[in-house]
Amino acid sequence: MSQLKSNTFKHAILSGRPQVGLWISLCSNFAAEVVAYSGFDWALLDMEHSPNEVPVVLSQLQAFAASDTIPVARPAWNDPVLVKRLLDIGSPGLLFPMVQSPDEAAAAVAACRYPPNGMRGVGMTHRGNRFGHVTDYFDRVEDETCILVQVETRHALDQVEAIAAVDGVDGVFFGPADIAADLGKLAKPMDDEVWTVITAAADKVRALGKPVGTLVNSVDKATSLLNAGFSFVACGSDLGLLARGADALCANVRKGLA
Repeated sequence: MSQLKSNTFKHAILSGRPQVGLWISLCSNFAAEVVAYSGFDWALLDMEHSPNEVPVVLSQLQAFAASDTIPVARPAWNDPVLVKRLLDIGSPGLLFPMVQSPDEAAAAVAACRYPPNGMRGVGMTHRGNRFGHVTDYFDRVEDETCILVQVETRHALDQVEAIAAVDGVDGVFFGPADIAADLGKLAKPMDDEVWTVITAAADKVRALGKPVGTLVNSVDKATSLLNAGFSFVACGSDLGLLARGADALCANVRKGLA
């Protein structure tokens, strides 16, 4: 018999320790294992913008299990059935996309909690509790599951303080690509206006004592945000690393051709 593993990522962001992350979009357990030992604090297993399904997420969780990197799954939507399955296969955290209101944030929390605190269905034996061998699972799982909500529109930004204040929300993630689109700056997530809006909203969330995070594809921007008080920042993706690395390799070889 054993005890539930502590969620080092959740406890780190709640205590103010910056966490460096990587987006996992390749839908491959083998690719996940390649980066599992690179030293990232957390990794986002994407099901929203990747053709990823539960069996693959399971294999990705298994790939990260022996490393110090904490995986966080992003379901395609706040679907309680999908959330239940992700928790049952042992995801230590979830990032809920496109949360538009405090009610939607509360629904996300409820999907992660057992009755009477929520609506998660009760399975007695699953990977999350090591098939019944974790004796304190039902006592501690709510404390060790990290619940993050994603703010991605002007409508959500207007309600960001109320969203962040929902009991059970552990952090707010700002989606720069969708925020940029909603500001009329489609495909310009690094635009100064976008970050002026995000920074102002993030300051409001931090004033409530809640961690804030985001995704960028720039080392300088990632370090700047972490140094400025963002708690969890993904600084790139496995898909981006492969694509840009392949681009650079091919271009460099072609440059040397006679």
